[in-house]
Amino acid sequence: MQGDPDALPDFRYHPDPVGTGSVVASAVDRACCGQRRPFTYVGPVYAAEDLDDRLCPWCIGDGRAAAMFSAEFTDGQWRAPGDVPADVADAILHRTPGFTGWQESRWMHHRGDAAEFHGRVGAPELAAFPDALAYLRSEAAEFDWPVAQVQEYLQALSLDGQPTAYLFGCRHCKAHLAYSDFP
Repeated sequence: MQGDPDALPDFRYHPDPVGTGSVVASAVDRACCGQRRPFTYVGPVYAAEDLDDRLCPWCIGDGRAAAMFSAEFTDGQWRAPGDVPADVADAILHRTPGFTGWQESRWMHHRGDAAEFHGRVGAPELAAFPDALAYLRSEAAEFDWPVAQVQEYLQALSLDGQPTAYLFGCRHCKAHLAYSDFP
């Protein structure tokens, strides 16, 4: 018995692209496969051709869109660190839906692998992820801010506004990681 042909592909590093807003329910003819599918990718596309809202998740998942248009779905300047295998970096860049950030998005990694992207979060959502808050405090320390200013910044994080944070999860130890962003 075959599965549902309209079921979204499984994305190892972006398990819920509809929930994160990178994929939406919208049926349009696709630039890659030419099919009319029930979902459209609305995240970033780094390619010579304008492909905004013209790709389906299936063509991203199987690599056809990247191959046909020399496209990447995470900022091409992102490169995995040395402990992340090249095939993982290739999967993030060419076969995983990206996400839109205020600045150029970056994919987090942990334990020699790319992490799963779980979406934008604000201060209320981060309260459940103290390990992600630790990452954000570490990030803010790089700005040489006083402790009070760091705390004020973390409390200002907004799910739908600015500044915001992006939550990731390690696929191996289940630790949560995050970075923040603002225009």
